[in-house]
Amino acid sequence: MKYRSRIQKIKQKMENDDIDYIFLSPGFDMIYFSGVDVEVHEREFFLVIPKEEEPFFFLNDLMEEEIREKTDIDKFEAWSDDENPQDVLTNLVNSEASKILVEDKMPAIFTQKLREIFKEAEFGLSSQLTTEIRINKTEEEVEMLQESAEIADKVIKEIRANKEKVVGKTENELAEFIESKMKEFGGEKPSFNTIAASGSNGSKPHYEHGNRTIEKGDSIVLDFGCYKNHYPSDQTRTIVLPGEPSEKFKEVHEIVKQAQQKAFEKVEPGVRAKEVDKAARKLIENKGYGEKFIHRTGHGVGLDLHEPPFINQENERELERGMVFSIEPGIYIENEFAVRIEDLVVVTENGAKRLNKTERSWK
Repeated sequence: MKYRSRIQKIKQKMENDDIDYIFLSPGFDMIYFSGVDVEVHEREFFLVIPKEEEPFFFLNDLMEEEIREKTDIDKFEAWSDDENPQDVLTNLVNSEASKILVEDKMPAIFTQKLREIFKEAEFGLSSQLTTEIRINKTEEEVEMLQESAEIADKVIKEIRANKEKVVGKTENELAEFIESKMKEFGGEKPSFNTIAASGSNGSKPHYEHGNRTIEKGDSIVLDFGCYKNHYPSDQTRTIVLPGEPSEKFKEVHEIVKQAQQKAFEKVEPGVRAKEVDKAARKLIENKGYGEKFIHRTGHGVGLDLHEPPFINQENERELERGMVFSIEPGIYIENEFAVRIEDLVVVTENGAKRLNKTERSWK
């Protein structure tokens, strides 16, 4: 039933913007509007949403039975391997349509074939309409994001409880441990390549993990998450293995922790996204590390791990209830160490709520 409701919302937007068709290939928009999650294949496979008629799946007949089991979309238009799918589709649509939107990441070969059908049409991206529908999460979506966040929290607790056992392992081995624990706790797959960056490797923001052996007293940037029911988690903690870190590390960690808290406290409906970024950035700059904070403060999270709203210095978008995004300031000291602390938060009626609950300390 929720997919029918979502379809109605987008059809209303299509009417308002005079969009004739939306063609969704496999991806996050297809999941959101139909519940169907499959890989892109070499055969044409679209969820077609016309402005006026009922939506339908256009697919090869080999997939029809499988897809019917995954969705409450009723209408299917199947073609067989002895047919030209482009010819079949041409007979199902109005080729004189003037405005067409396609899935943002649709393979170019399929987009080109649609252009050959709709020769006079103006083409755009589905996100032109779908972003505004997906950006405010429902209570059900927040609950699913919360479930994924709780899995990440459990894994951080496991690592903290077994610090002594981590010493002597490689970063690769620690990453394998993290991913196995996420699966054990109910995660379906990692949200992204796990980051287990120890010592000076942490100062490389997109470093993942390698053969470096983790030593006593090392700081480790741990950034990971998992999908459950299509929704991902994403959190970062920077911890220190048994031993005492340097005073410089303690200072930097406290600054990042305070900056993350300042940004969190700034979140409420009506506040511009850039003001949340500014709250974290200003504190770090005032402490003398402004040049070491080298990325945005956060990104939206939904079905996609990185989606609007983006929490950066330029985004004028006002926050609204139901938006979910990360808050993850960091300081990167080249060839020494880094500290990044990240939680997912949801905008509430009068503030924000953290989806991650574990301690943000280095211990």
